[in-house]
Amino acid sequence: MRRIRILWTDDEVEALKPHIFFLREKGYEIETCSNGNDTIDLVRQNVYDLIFLDEHMPGLSGIETLRLIREIRPDIPVVMITKSEEEGIMEAAIGSEIADYLIKPVKPNQILLALKRILDQRRLVTEKTTTDYRQEFSRIGNMIDLAMDHDDWISLYRKIVFWETELEKSTDTGMSEILRMQETEANKAFGKFVMNNYLKWVTPGTENKPLLSPSLFEKKVFPHLSRGKPLFFILIDNLRFDQWKTISAELQGLYRITGEDLYFSILPTATQYSRNSIFAGLMPSAISGIMPGLWISDDEEDGKNLQEEELFRHQLARRGQNIKWSYNKITSSQGGRKINERIRQMLDNDLNILVYNFVDMLSHARTEMEIIRDLAGDEKAYRSLTRSWFLHSPLYEMLNVLSAYPVRIILSTDHGTIRVQNPVKIIGDRKTSSNLRYKLGRNLDYDPAKVFELTNPEKAGLPKTNITSRYIFALGNDFLIYQNNFNHYANYYRDTFQHGGISLQEMILPVVSLESVS
Repeated sequence: MRRIRILWTDDEVEALKPHIFFLREKGYEIETCSNGNDTIDLVRQNVYDLIFLDEHMPGLSGIETLRLIREIRPDIPVVMITKSEEEGIMEAAIGSEIADYLIKPVKPNQILLALKRILDQRRLVTEKTTTDYRQEFSRIGNMIDLAMDHDDWISLYRKIVFWETELEKSTDTGMSEILRMQETEANKAFGKFVMNNYLKWVTPGTENKPLLSPSLFEKKVFPHLSRGKPLFFILIDNLRFDQWKTISAELQGLYRITGEDLYFSILPTATQYSRNSIFAGLMPSAISGIMPGLWISDDEEDGKNLQEEELFRHQLARRGQNIKWSYNKITSSQGGRKINERIRQMLDNDLNILVYNFVDMLSHARTEMEIIRDLAGDEKAYRSLTRSWFLHSPLYEMLNVLSAYPVRIILSTDHGTIRVQNPVKIIGDRKTSSNLRYKLGRNLDYDPAKVFELTNPEKAGLPKTNITSRYIFALGNDFLIYQNNFNHYANYYRDTFQHGGISLQEMILPVVSLESVS
């Protein structure tokens, strides 16, 4: 059994020898350090189960060292030890999320009790979470087998995301691996469900269907418009439901969540299609037919989402909405802070639309930059990186400011993303679209058993560039690779986050209603 590894930092480390000897006799592995700078180096280089940290040290203080530890390893429990009972020091330490707080002089038994309380709590959380998930395992399997309609799949996806975040608290990685296997199984079944039902969903007049991208404003935004109470519609691009659950915890105390629904993105689950459809209130083929100047085809060089404001203007006119509104797209922190300087002006509008383009950029950066791949190696790390962005973003600053006003906020996204694993070989010509999760082209060659094919795009509400054009969509965690230099590109893109195809993560998306608590 692995020994518990502890780092003890104190500038009077010689005086701790009796305590250290006592703990080593109890089976703990103890390392010591006399200052904050060396502590930070050790934390970067080693894995510790717990840190005892003296508050009063020359150089970096305990509080300063604690903050730096939190930046490197926010999961390590830290016990602050100090000679002072000053309230300000205690509040600073507690605000930095310490695990415990002890006043000198401490006795060996006090240290032992603190260790057992903290580390046993982690063990008990692991045991309870593992036991609870084992009980849920069969229930989730049954939900996969019995899912008949979109509401069933929404309920199942909610449960999978719940257990993803719950199992993060556990040190038993085996349970997380089992859940990932169930998620893969669910995505296979979900792909079949979508293939059997998608064309019915996009056919006008169909009743039993999920809320789709073109109806998002009609069903979830316009009903909340009211004179005198400004409404902010915030679209964070490429935000999965699990990422929303991660950042939602940071809004407690600022907002009440008055509604947390899930809707379905249209296909392809890519910004060009899903987001344009949201703002136009139309399927892509209708946009292309009614407003050809506002639709840019896959094979054209121009930006594909430069006309959202104009598309929304047409939707307002079509629906007879006479409101005062604004539209802003934020692609940088500097741009976001400039928008925040105009918050008071926006409070005079009936509707303010804000599009934040960060998460999608993070997804692409993770594909292209090795350092981002290391930081977001799996779903847990990807969620953590999203949370870190959110907490340091101008969006979080804006939400903090808006919480002081009687506003309503609708927060949503255009599509999600999935970590791809399995390359699927296809053949296409130079005009075939480049996306790894869907392809549009006229000379496509592929195994039809491995994709969802639409040989008549117009039936799916999609434009086509040629009379023989067709769309194909990757399923589950597959990705589509050309046969030229296949192995190189398969290895390069494996384990990257992609979107455009069919999966729970890409298609089932949050739309959340928030009201300030003030």
